Amino acid sequence: MPDRTGASGWMRPDLPGDLGLGTLRDIVLWPDPRLRLRAEPAGYMTGPELRVLAADMLATMYHAQGRGLAAPQIGVLRRIFVMDAGWKDGAPAPLVLIDPEILVRSPQTETATEGCLSIPGRPVEVTRPAAIGIGWYDLDGRYQVRDMQGPAARIAQHEVDHLDGLLIVKD
Repeated sequence: MPDRTGASGWMRPDLPGDLGLGTLRDIVLWPDPRLRLRAEPAGYMTGPELRVLAADMLATMYHAQGRGLAAPQIGVLRRIFVMDAGWKDGAPAPLVLIDPEILVRSPQTETATEGCLSIPGRPVEVTRPAAIGIGWYDLDGRYQVRDMQGPAARIAQHEVDHLDGLLIVKD
């Protein structure tokens, strides 16, 4: 059984099956130019490759105490990200989003301070749509669609930006 306790006492949630067996990866830090590249589709990876990548991303995200992590942030230029908007509030609900696409953006916007695991110690005020509709493939190859609002919408938009080579800071 892997240790779920981090150095600062945080507990990552139990994850189903092999998703709890990920290996920690180094996070690519700004201004590394790889963070400005558009990621390629992840659907060309095999199912086992995607599961290993997702497990590694979840382990890395929880260890770094983030709520989202895109594959380019660990040096893998594929369109996949993981997120867990509620784990820090005791309501874990990890998601793995493969080849995600924002389908709808609300006209209402919200401005909030965002941090980024690739840009530590440099929070930025960012204005984003308050709600989105997003579609993606899950690890079983099924297409999913979900409406998100609040922190979940903000996290998903931040991670999709990473997949497109966009950061919260300008170079």
